[in-house]
Amino acid sequence: MAEKKTLGCQRISMVKIENEDARYTAFSKRRSTLYKKASELVGKYDVDVGITLFSPTDKPYSFFHPTLDAVVDKFFSPNTQPSESNHIAIENSRNKGRELKAELDELDIIERGLSNPTSGTEETDMKKMWESIMEFNEEEVNEIELWLKSVDFDLKNSLSQVENNASSSTQAPPKNVDLNFMRCNN
Repeated sequence: MAEKKTLGCQRISMVKIENEDARYTAFSKRRSTLYKKASELVGKYDVDVGITLFSPTDKPYSFFHPTLDAVVDKFFSPNTQPSESNHIAIENSRNKGRELKAELDELDIIERGLSNPTSGTEETDMKKMWESIMEFNEEEVNEIELWLKSVDFDLKNSLSQVENNASSSTQAPPKNVDLNFMRCNN
């Protein structure tokens, strides 16, 4: 049997971290892990989740899905239905989250395909694509780089907006918002 290269997942004792920098770093890592786990719960089980944290510097952090009001209302009145406006905001938030998750999954599939160009039945197509990419001139490479940076920025911005809306907004998005922000023209 092969020898392990890392220590793997280990239980960490719950004692105060004395080193201030280490404490801030650990909090930041644990916070993002907690948010990821909460997000997974929402995705897998379609549940409402609310988390409020205060950092070691007393800065507040929160994660609420679908909205803060929906989670608080459900906590204090579990047997009542949300108001019509709250219900619309909740559905809009959930739909937007599903759309962005689907787009992220699509990008993951594309990334896996590009990182492993020789797998599957599309091997020759991928080789042709890479050969054509290798023939790009400097201007074309710069255009693609700008486009990729733009896509990256738009995706991060949209995900940030969804996180902010999921954590604090109870209003529906404006009717003139273009939800097709990442459509490419071929």
